[in-house]
Amino acid sequence: MTATFPDISLSTERLLLRPYDEDDIPELVEMMNDDLVTAWTGSPRPYTEATARSFVSTGAPGERTSGRGLVLGVSELLTQRLVGTVQLQNTDWRIRGTEIGYLTASWARGEGYAGESVLAVVRWLFRNQGFERVELRTAADNSASQQVAQKIGCISEGVLRGAGLVRSRAGDDPAGRWVETRTDLLVWSLLPEDLDGLDDLDGASGTDGAGEGYDAYAPYPDYADYSAAARRR
Repeated sequence: MTATFPDISLSTERLLLRPYDEDDIPELVEMMNDDLVTAWTGSPRPYTEATARSFVSTGAPGERTSGRGLVLGVSELLTQRLVGTVQLQNTDWRIRGTEIGYLTASWARGEGYAGESVLAVVRWLFRNQGFERVELRTAADNSASQQVAQKIGCISEGVLRGAGLVRSRAGDDPAGRWVETRTDLLVWSLLPEDLDGLDDLDGASGTDGAGEGYDAYAPYPDYADYSAAARRR
């Protein structure tokens, strides 16, 4: 039998983390068409309603049922507005380790939502699921995402040279076509003991990266997460 994460929802002081549903599609389309999402992930551009619908109905649920990981939409408790995504992927059930990534909608950056939501998932993994390691990867130039990793207590482990891809506008033309370039990825990790002293960050404000730590997952290239901030090859 394939090991899988439970179909769960989590809450923090300000946020609700739960599975995506069809009501999220309009806000998901808007969030994924942001230039920073395009730059740091492998998501399609334009990110269409059809792409979002496929992700909500098939891609995200398939990550959980396959045992690969878990995808959670993040919304404000007060307004119910979609503020981002947290995703687990590349899960190794034997060693109880997984990789985490996230992205934040453009309007919600700077509120500390990324760190708050990632810490909620990490605490749940360590305290309720018996996990022993969480890994995060950020593109070398994604300083905002690196600040989030540092803020939540991640330990820097090293550099994977030329292991990711990021995108930029050709010739820095705001209307130019998007081109891919290779980048180094910084590797970060969290172990259960690293969370000591971080309980006061549940409702913290601060810097949110456009996203970081992931890449488009292979079975569903329509969607890319932010944590790796690049597509790994």
